Amino acid sequence: MYRVPISEGALANLFRRVKTRLDHRVAEILTRLRSSRLIRSDETGARVHGRTPWEWVFQHAAVCVHVIRHSRGHGVIHEVLGEPRPTIWVSDLYSAPKQHPAAQWQICLAHQWRDCQFALEAGDTVFAPRMKAVFLRAFAIHKRRDTLAASTLYQYRCDLQRRVSRCLALQPTNPHGRRLQKRYTKLQDSLFLFLDDAAIPPTNNASEQAIRMSTVFRKVTNGFRSEWGHDLFAAVRSVVNTGKRQGLSAYQAIQKALAPISSLFEPG
Repeated sequence: MYRVPISEGALANLFRRVKTRLDHRVAEILTRLRSSRLIRSDETGARVHGRTPWEWVFQHAAVCVHVIRHSRGHGVIHEVLGEPRPTIWVSDLYSAPKQHPAAQWQICLAHQWRDCQFALEAGDTVFAPRMKAVFLRAFAIHKRRDTLAASTLYQYRCDLQRRVSRCLALQPTNPHGRRLQKRYTKLQDSLFLFLDDAAIPPTNNASEQAIRMSTVFRKVTNGFRSEWGHDLFAAVRSVVNTGKRQGLSAYQAIQKALAPISSLFEPG
């Protein structure tokens, strides 16, 4: 803009210095995450030196942490969270979150609805359409939950469980229908936890939205050429997405994170 020549190395050194100043902010965010009773997670592929590690996001209503690791295994979860264990975990059906010993696990119903739709289009006319209708009913109840008495909500919850039981008693012949039936036989207790606790969402859409920018970045830039580069990117995304939850723009969140004395979190 001002016709000042600047080398790529100078920019790299500037970014390296910024990374060290963001480390304690990310640690602050991580501390808040570890104390939460509810955690939502998702992961997507990244590109580093032509290889494909994984970018993970762990978040809830107040904070968001991004990390990029060369593993998609449950060891990453234990590395990030340490000893603390959340009471509730919200994610898709990937196996790593299932191996983390949270007390309860709410699976993303948006994914399940899409899987039922796929099975329906693949020819299953017995199980998938009926299970899809159960999920649609659950979404409708969730939208009205603020207007429903606790006793009414409980009755709706019991009705959904009875509908699931009737679906599981069906005898689908299509392989996609049988696959879904086998899945939900094992996961009945993880379908409708959000009706018992208003803090639990029925989908993992918030995690998908938090990681969407990373997917766009990978497609546009084709990834990173250094290990510290992807660590810096993860730190910036953690600060920006946490700031967004505090009502800050991306610029405001980064500016506040780089200030000598400040906090990303509102008092109290």
